[in-house]
Amino acid sequence: MAVLAALFWGVSGTFAQFLFQQRGINIEWLITIRLLISGICLLLYAKLADKTELFEIWKNKKDAIQLVVFSITGMLAVQYTYFAAIKYSNAATATVLQYAGPVIIAVYLAFKNKRVPVLVEIAAIVLAVLGTFLLVTHGDTSSLSVSGIALFFGLASAVALAVYTLQPVKLLSKYKSSLIIGWGMFCAGIVFSFVKAPWDIQGVWDMQTFGYTAFIVLFGTLIAFYFYLSAVQIIGGQKTSLLASMEPLSATILAVLWLNVSYSLIDWIGSIFIISTIFLLSIKPKKVKIIQERAD
Repeated sequence: MAVLAALFWGVSGTFAQFLFQQRGINIEWLITIRLLISGICLLLYAKLADKTELFEIWKNKKDAIQLVVFSITGMLAVQYTYFAAIKYSNAATATVLQYAGPVIIAVYLAFKNKRVPVLVEIAAIVLAVLGTFLLVTHGDTSSLSVSGIALFFGLASAVALAVYTLQPVKLLSKYKSSLIIGWGMFCAGIVFSFVKAPWDIQGVWDMQTFGYTAFIVLFGTLIAFYFYLSAVQIIGGQKTSLLASMEPLSATILAVLWLNVSYSLIDWIGSIFIISTIFLLSIKPKKVKIIQERAD
């Protein structure tokens, strides 16, 4: 389930690249549709499967405020920055750059807990920086292999992923994850509807467009989330997050083989450096418990 969730996320990112670059689908519209439909379905799942009182969280003012903040600074931010990075570069580069997020989390927690990063955390930071450097410059400091705006959104997606992971920890300790993620998606979709209305449809629509859009919403969001959450319950968060590192690998392979994205040896080395940080951070001596849920 963990591997399938990662594969679905990776494939949906590549499908999104195809829709943005070859079918003219509006990025804001796709985000709005994905958030609204997935949010509604997850809330239905919370009600029917988890037997959760849907409006319970809104009765607590403090929790309600935290949920709204999570919806905007976590859920909406991670969705938009990731898809924008895909639009301005490609699914492979965007997904790999986003996986620098765990390193940002490790650095933040070290500062928060007023401690010096341990050796493996320092190694992870060095690898993340070096991997990003190779990925965006190919070793040539005089030029970028990706555009400045693509680099901005790629790094912003890593920061957004860190916020998305850390911000709702208290809420997830009190409520079902399906409830928090469901409301987070739905509220984010409502907010983004004012940016791009769900009925304002653009682009070239054919069987591929319909099929890839449906895959992104259903398999890349709903089923991937369900599989990931089920895997966490069965084998734990640590093993699940390690297996989920298949996401950038699947996105990269599909982008190279299907969309003919140019990916050189330097790109592969940089990607491996960044992805390896996940494994390094999983073996640190003093584990920091983080409740982490995925919905990209």
